[in-house]
Amino acid sequence: MKKFIKYIAYILLPVLFIIGCTDLDETVYTQMPIDKYGQTTTEINSLIAPIYTGLRSANNPSYIAELSSDMAIVLTYKGGDGWDGGIYKELRYGTWTPQNSIIEDLYDFSPISRCNQILYMIETSPAIIDKAPYTSQVRAVRAFWYYQLVDLYGNVPIVTDFTDLSKPATKTRKEVYEFIMSELNAIKDVIRSDVSTSSYGKFTKGAVYTLLAKMYLNAMVWNPTGGAKWQECIDACNVVLGLPYSLEPVWKDNFITYNEKCKETILTAVNSPSKGNNIVRKTLHYLDPIALGIKRSTWNEISAMPDYVRQFDLDDKRRGGDEVHTTGSFLIGPMINPATGNVLITAHGRPLIHTIDITMKYNIDADGWGQAEQEEGARCYKWEFINGLSTDLENDCAIFRLADVYLMKAEALVRMGGDNVEATRLVNEIRKRAFTDPAKLKTSVTLDDI
Repeated sequence: MKKFIKYIAYILLPVLFIIGCTDLDETVYTQMPIDKYGQTTTEINSLIAPIYTGLRSANNPSYIAELSSDMAIVLTYKGGDGWDGGIYKELRYGTWTPQNSIIEDLYDFSPISRCNQILYMIETSPAIIDKAPYTSQVRAVRAFWYYQLVDLYGNVPIVTDFTDLSKPATKTRKEVYEFIMSELNAIKDVIRSDVSTSSYGKFTKGAVYTLLAKMYLNAMVWNPTGGAKWQECIDACNVVLGLPYSLEPVWKDNFITYNEKCKETILTAVNSPSKGNNIVRKTLHYLDPIALGIKRSTWNEISAMPDYVRQFDLDDKRRGGDEVHTTGSFLIGPMINPATGNVLITAHGRPLIHTIDITMKYNIDADGWGQAEQEEGARCYKWEFINGLSTDLENDCAIFRLADVYLMKAEALVRMGGDNVEATRLVNEIRKRAFTDPAKLKTSVTLDDI
């Protein structure tokens, strides 16, 4: 019988140096047989680590979703900044093309392929005896990436066999939905259930049931022949609500630089200065760092849609005021040079005052798209930009938060005509930290309130 020896590449594992006490000419290995690796928890965790570092790109699908909705926009500014071949205009107008680099980049199966590879390594390794605690995490991450694909694209291939090199067939959105559900249901009570420091940044029972709730909530869109799943969504939310998560009393604490101890986070992408969140570069004007006391170069891209900003009550702490350095979500108002006390001036000779309103008034196309002034648009400011920042943000980025579970349960209750008292309570738990005035709490809720 032929003996097949499988190897783990050194890019996945620390280099193993074997140095003899008396023989200084021992061989230094950069690879080792897979059947010898995985005898300790540390070794197995190093094997599955790439599936979690890959979650740093988990917000990329949200980027395209928000730029295609009523939330955010990348403008084309006077002089042509932000045009980029019209890719953002295509997102805004819903005229997506295969040539659009953002669309192409997000149709990405590399995280799924990575999961399949690691599953193959675990399942074929005789050194790993108890495989389920680890394969369940890998399957959960793979299901998460399919959840992104079924949302954005619908019909995509389903690939689970790392050794199969044949061209995969495209499956219907219904088939992809059912695959995700089968995976999540198979692992939901097998995967680790702890909410602890050691489970931080990893897929757990709480994250799986949160993802199940999202799947059930969207069942009528992604699998309409299966019918509404409102009660199933509520049941999944209740499992999460029974776990030791809690809303942060101050909503902004979810977004501070050192937010590792946030009790509201269910699943997070763990960032670092070298591998961080680049929203600071995407949203700020080129001169904003001067006013904000940071040293990072910026791109002047993302602004909030005016109507989205105005949906926030003026008393809502999440909105913030129309001046710099508030605790809200938006950067609005004059940007002051601390050295002079004067408003900064753009390259076009205009005061750098971020406005809620956006006006396209230069080089207008037949379809109405044109160029705006560089300073227009409220900028994303919910993340803490720590003073002196010179890198991307190391603020960890919550993929799933408890507040989302509150709202999913409330929405399902309202849609099924269920307990409106409970739905109202859930919404008010979130509004309590957003408003100082108790009069801002709801007496009953509709879908417009959620």
